[in-house]
Amino acid sequence: MANASTTGFGLKPIKMYGNGYENMGLGEYTVAASSSAIYFQDLVCQAASGYAVVGIAGTEDIIGSLNGVFYTDATTSKPTFQNYLQSGNTASDIQALVNDNPLQMYEIRADNTGTAVQGDVGKVADIVYAAGSSPNYVSGAMLDDSDIAAGSSKQLKIVGLSRDPDNQDLTAAGVVWRVVINESFFFALVLRYLPISFINSLDV
Repeated sequence: MANASTTGFGLKPIKMYGNGYENMGLGEYTVAASSSAIYFQDLVCQAASGYAVVGIAGTEDIIGSLNGVFYTDATTSKPTFQNYLQSGNTASDIQALVNDNPLQMYEIRADNTGTAVQGDVGKVADIVYAAGSSPNYVSGAMLDDSDIAAGSSKQLKIVGLSRDPDNQDLTAAGVVWRVVINESFFFALVLRYLPISFINSLDV
């Protein structure tokens, strides 16, 4: 089917990324049929192919974290929503629903086995990827404690400790950090240099 016109019309505003009334804070991104699994709250990245893919350690161009997927089941032809994408799904219309606000703050557990330090705030790190599992298929990804460093070339930027008193003990294993996406598909050159005070001011 031909396009409606070949006449240019400039840049027409259509929507905002991230939290909005019309999209419940989620953006839709196309996933190729028979892709690798993407679990609930996995990182989702934009691949060179133009499709959204699961984010593993070191993957850049991060869109956000997965909230679920919507597709037409290839066997039943029924519209289907799941909170994760199973590996090898052959549907031809898979849409990943992603928390894609580039200023979104997240919490993630670190894989530290010993003491963490407050001085890690402001530093960056990659994730350690682990697949989700039944029954809820929640991502097993964690922040790689051994990878925490100063600089800008990592996936996440640490902006503070969790406010949950059960997960903020720096002297114990498995501390939970507040982070923002550092290697964002949208803000690749912006978030890396925002001051921590500004990022934390966005918290409510």
